[in-house]
Amino acid sequence: MSFTNGKGEIAALLAACLWAIASVLYGIVGQRIAPLQLNLIKGIVAIAFLCLTIWLTGESLSISTPAPILLLCLSGVVGIGLGDTAFLAAINNLGARRVLLIGTLAPPMTAIAANILLQERLNFNAWCGIILTIMGVAWVVTERVPNSEITNSKSSVKGIIFAVLAAITNAAGTVISRAAFTSGNVTPLWAALLRLSAAELILVIGISLSYKHQISSNPHRPSWQIILIGCFASFCGTYLGIWLQQTAIKLTAAGIASTIMQTSPLFVIPLAIATGEKVTWRAIAGVIIAIVGIGILSSR
Repeated sequence: MSFTNGKGEIAALLAACLWAIASVLYGIVGQRIAPLQLNLIKGIVAIAFLCLTIWLTGESLSISTPAPILLLCLSGVVGIGLGDTAFLAAINNLGARRVLLIGTLAPPMTAIAANILLQERLNFNAWCGIILTIMGVAWVVTERVPNSEITNSKSSVKGIIFAVLAAITNAAGTVISRAAFTSGNVTPLWAALLRLSAAELILVIGISLSYKHQISSNPHRPSWQIILIGCFASFCGTYLGIWLQQTAIKLTAAGIASTIMQTSPLFVIPLAIATGEKVTWRAIAGVIIAIVGIGILSSR
């Protein structure tokens, strides 16, 4: 199976960068908006931008069978509807550092699943690149200790469960998207819209079923500043991020795309420097290791 050299990897790297920016902003917004509601809001904003982009570009959805659409909708329900909600809930219970570290489980899960289900055979160099990238990300994430750790054992166990669930659904969503692209000629823009639309439907149902609980746990309405921050984060992380994600999945192997997109923690380092946080040699070493891993993946 051949892929477009370099373009998928670049798209994945840009998606990781945008997700890093969005994650910082979601951490602020998440203090005032529950995970289920925040996931719904960011999806609505992204869908609006995607529809506008499709209208401006005149890009049409031309497929001969319904299989790719069904697969992309399933991918959206699993990867966005369930996965993103679990990720946001995990941060609230466990903290961003540990959640990002557990999230590095997604690439090997994706590669193994794609190898079994899609027959995407990765050579020895590709596996070395995956391992090096995961090691670099884990090295950086474990160095970035937040100011306040969550020590409550009940919250920690709950957070770990949510974080592992997020990693599993992330991997599953990526593999299902890859299957959709191999079974039909769907563009990344339409793929992103279909995935988000299916996820939003599930989220609306979920919010409807838990409406009373959401109101009791969040009695105060968010301020307009929080809403604006959430909209900007949605533009970067959900609209552009998922569009680039689908581009990467279409143009390169699912395991490689998933691995590079898990480098988001590396891009947090410039943000940390900008806010006056000290970056140690360990963090720099982690960046170098991950970059070497990405280089091996890109030049396989």
